Amino acid sequence: MPVSYDEDFYSWTQEQAALLRAGRLERLDAAHLAEEVADMGRSQIREFASRLAVIIGHLLKLQVQTERTRSNEASWRAIVAAQRNSLARHLADNPGLKNPAVVARAMADGWGDGLVLALRESGLPPALFPPTCPYSLDQVLGEQPIEGLE
Repeated sequence: MPVSYDEDFYSWTQEQAALLRAGRLERLDAAHLAEEVADMGRSQIREFASRLAVIIGHLLKLQVQTERTRSNEASWRAIVAAQRNSLARHLADNPGLKNPAVVARAMADGWGDGLVLALRESGLPPALFPPTCPYSLDQVLGEQPIEGLE
């Protein structure tokens, strides 16, 4: 008897993998399997946007929060560098994420979440921050300089 997708997701995944390996395609739960594969792709976009948000949030703090200590600045720059490295590996592993539509969506999500991060962590008023993302993807990735920050 097949394992139920709704009742035991883990066991369902293992059963589907075994069926695929055995070439028993007629027994696959194709509808649920297709949705799970599509969701795997969406999770890669979410990770892309999440990393962008961390970078953007720290770039905003570096740009806007002029009253900062050297240790804060060093820490923020270290976080930006680490996230840039992780994001570069993520994009190398998933080159399809460089599709312009995906980039636009990830940048929009990354901007919104990055702004929230910068506002929360800086405690500064929203009026001090730019109303739209001032950075290109190449600047966020560190492939182009940001005037006054690098």
